[in-house]
Amino acid sequence: MSQTMIRPPDSEGERQGPTRLERAVQAALACLGLRSVPARRQGGVAVLCQAPDAFAIRAASARAAGRTLDLQYYVWRGDLTGQLLAHEVVAAADRGVVVRMLLDDAYAIGHERTIAALDAHPNIEIRLFNGARWRRFGRLGYVLEFAFGGWHLNRRMHNKNWIADRQLAVVGGRNIGNEYFGLDIDGSVSFRDLDLVLAGPPAAGACAVFDRYWQSPLARPASQVSTATEARGGLARLRPELEAATRAEAAAGLLAPLAEHPARHIRRGLTLVGSDAVQVVADPPEKAKRGLGARKRARAAGGIAAEIADALREAKRDVRLISPYFVPGRQGLALLRELRARGVAISVVTNSLAATDVVAVHGGMMRYRRGLLHAGVEMYELKPGPFEEKASLFGSRGGAALHTKALVVDGLRTFVGSFNLDPRSAALNTEMGAFIHNPAVAREVAEEQQRLMDPAVSWKVELRGGRVAWRDLLHGRERVLHTEPGASWRRKFVAWLAFVLPVEEQL
Repeated sequence: MSQTMIRPPDSEGERQGPTRLERAVQAALACLGLRSVPARRQGGVAVLCQAPDAFAIRAASARAAGRTLDLQYYVWRGDLTGQLLAHEVVAAADRGVVVRMLLDDAYAIGHERTIAALDAHPNIEIRLFNGARWRRFGRLGYVLEFAFGGWHLNRRMHNKNWIADRQLAVVGGRNIGNEYFGLDIDGSVSFRDLDLVLAGPPAAGACAVFDRYWQSPLARPASQVSTATEARGGLARLRPELEAATRAEAAAGLLAPLAEHPARHIRRGLTLVGSDAVQVVADPPEKAKRGLGARKRARAAGGIAAEIADALREAKRDVRLISPYFVPGRQGLALLRELRARGVAISVVTNSLAATDVVAVHGGMMRYRRGLLHAGVEMYELKPGPFEEKASLFGSRGGAALHTKALVVDGLRTFVGSFNLDPRSAALNTEMGAFIHNPAVAREVAEEQQRLMDPAVSWKVELRGGRVAWRDLLHGRERVLHTEPGASWRRKFVAWLAFVLPVEEQL
């Protein structure tokens, strides 16, 4: 049983003066200069495109935190990157930092001993979201519970939220694992992703999202959900494992930048904004409850899909979309057609069949691709890196794939988050992200989309003679392909199955 003694965030005020992280945030914002906006309402936003920077800001903020770490994740792997960040979390807790970790239960299954060991630390509390009742039987129990009517298990907490001292938040698409931070050491897929850093007052919105989920009845203490209890000395045995990870050869490149002062990591790429320019949005945790009635209540309470649709409807000039899994559905197709009819330019970057890590989703996108192209939507599909072919209906491993979820409207309003433009994000999983109303931030995300649209990175998809075609430029020479380029027959067959089977709402 955990001996955790977690204090409410509002009552941690015994320590006098700002923490090292709070001073670093203040210093970073001060370096940006003052504006007419009162200092108490000024904050910073940074766009993180590079995986090493995304790792560094998380680790550096944990090292500098002096009060709290609030961490909310869909996936936290036990690989090298997961161990390195867990090491930083334990070190912070050893200093007296109060750590709250909220993990989705689907990927926590199989890690009960590690979770129990961490939860035994007096300054760490772990809760699991939408836990399986039959989890004592591992993943088999999860599958059996789902098969015998536990359909609520199909609804997962997809949120990503890293908060230090309630003054700095990192939100976006990255889970915690090697593939999200550029470590291709086990042959798994490597993701191109995007994060936002919210520094100062803008972090308050991320804090509010975390608190709402933490207090939800669906977030239960790990000691209640899991049947595993901490074996005697479990935390003591875990510590040398985490310490050994810091000495791994592959860890050196990630850890070396942490020698810099945390203010440098926070300041890097930071744009000064008013706190009212940032809107953190999230689905209510009740979206994950079972039953149609719960779905209707969640929809009535507001959700991120409606916020994104409203932002798109306001477009007057152009819309830029980046989504690894792009299944707009009938309503989404109608909305994009409406925008095109008003003269709004639309460009979309998504995974190709050869690059995607979830082959079935590409089958769902195929239903709408021709209609989008006919409406004048520009479409680009990411080319793969070298990958090991292991296609299945709902996933694959190996290679390079897009994982960024972002949009830009009229070069002014930007969204970055966990929300994929597909039915699963809209109706099943809970999601979160942030809207930023600032032209400089919008320009950075638009530039990232432009990099993804480069012919060296993506195929341009067009209609030629009524047929879908992929235009490729190799060494300045144009090549037009009329079948899914780079994809094996296995991938094509799996995508075709998803195209013909009634599984769209699961994609």
